[in-house]
Amino acid sequence: MSELVTARIRATAARLELPHLAANLAGHLARADAAQMGYLEFLDLVLEEEHAVKEERRIRHALRISKMPHHKTLDDYDFSYQPTLDPRKVKDLASLAFAEAKSNAALLGPPGVGKTHIAVALAVAACRAGYSIYFTTLDDMVRQLKAADAIGRLASKMRAYVRPHVLVLDEVGYQPLARDEANLVFQMISKRYEKGSILLTSNKAFSEWGQVFGDEVLATAILDRLLHHCEVIAINGPSYRLKNRLSAIADSALEADVAAAG
Repeated sequence: MSELVTARIRATAARLELPHLAANLAGHLARADAAQMGYLEFLDLVLEEEHAVKEERRIRHALRISKMPHHKTLDDYDFSYQPTLDPRKVKDLASLAFAEAKSNAALLGPPGVGKTHIAVALAVAACRAGYSIYFTTLDDMVRQLKAADAIGRLASKMRAYVRPHVLVLDEVGYQPLARDEANLVFQMISKRYEKGSILLTSNKAFSEWGQVFGDEVLATAILDRLLHHCEVIAINGPSYRLKNRLSAIADSALEADVAAAG
């Protein structure tokens, strides 16, 4: 292929926003020659690689703006450490039927059992499947909404939490809310009701949410909307964060015993 033609292809690819083709044309041609590809096979190769590059770029961008604290997957989660947790229930959620149905999922349990890890892993899977994601703790969301309300920008800020396909609402219940704060949460959940999914984690049983939101009636209204279409998974095992710490303490004690015996 003449240099004039390759230069024209690169220029056209750049105009069509196909940067991978523009940058890797020579490599594509070399592979096509080596494999003696036909025209359709070569075209399929070029388009497939361009799509893969664009998709990976989309995923990186979506994960960056999602505000998730990490991008761990379910492969990183040690189900053997939580014997009361049925892996099949979590993997069913990973099918993302809940996101497709605009329903919710709740992960309940004491601190350290991996609720946030699972929530983030499900959100990462949803992101890769093309769903928009936003991660926030309940306390941070309330602070943001209160600050926006104080300057007359509540509606605009509320859209940031209503717009994503999946909102990850972490650490529900770690701090009790005042009634006006709980009302902001109620407004957000009402606006998302049957329009988008909420994936929440909480260290409180639903029976304790009246204390969390400072009002039994308001808590009931929030739960009514959350639980209407919701998969609930309880994790009641030991803390992952204490696992390594306790192991280190045990090792240190053993070393001390050995040294004393010597």
